[in-house]
Amino acid sequence: MRDYDPAKSFDADSARYHDVRGDEEEAVAFLLSRAGDRRSLELAIGTGRIAIPLAAAGLNVEGIDIAPAMLDRMREKPGGSAIPARLGNIVDVDVDGSFGFVFVLWNTFFNLITQADQRRCFENVAARLDPGGLFLIEAYTPDPFFKLDGNQEIKTEAVGNSSVRIGALRHDPATQVIEQNHVTLSAHGMHFAPVVQRYVWPSEMDLMAELAGLSLVERFGGWREEPFTAKSDMHVSVYARD
Repeated sequence: MRDYDPAKSFDADSARYHDVRGDEEEAVAFLLSRAGDRRSLELAIGTGRIAIPLAAAGLNVEGIDIAPAMLDRMREKPGGSAIPARLGNIVDVDVDGSFGFVFVLWNTFFNLITQADQRRCFENVAARLDPGGLFLIEAYTPDPFFKLDGNQEIKTEAVGNSSVRIGALRHDPATQVIEQNHVTLSAHGMHFAPVVQRYVWPSEMDLMAELAGLSLVERFGGWREEPFTAKSDMHVSVYARD
């Protein structure tokens, strides 16, 4: 997608951003069980969907995000302004000090659209982890994209009396890049919400971790610690600094 800028895209779409998935309770419980009393960092903290309840439960959590408007929305929520969060790219992990627990959720790791940036993220996380520290990634498994007809898809996502939302997707299996645009048509005009991702198979993710000095210690098919199998459509992977 030519001239795609993730910072501008997420910033422009922050007002429409849907920050409730329904898995918040399970995700928070799992994250608390792994974080313990460690200083923790959420990459792409967004609107605080997970960080705010984590902080309310007593976790020392901080965040970084590429979109100023997302951080503004978090700070408007009860408890959000008390969470230290800075503007920055998750590739660089430009934060002060070290952390015992770092996590990135909701497929956000795939928003790094080159393998080089994904590797750099792993390397920079590893450099900021305490000895024995953990790095957790929640992401989908990309198998459904290989079932697309002609590596593309157009589908109706929502229909209302005065608006309709359509999703257009194009898949390049050679580069593992997905280009999407969610288009809303209404009496007020058109709104575009583009997203570009480079998905990673779990095995490739494990290799990136190994190259950065991290090793896989846990992988589940969901927040309830379901076994990860060939049928899992997502995974929660936990890596440890050697």
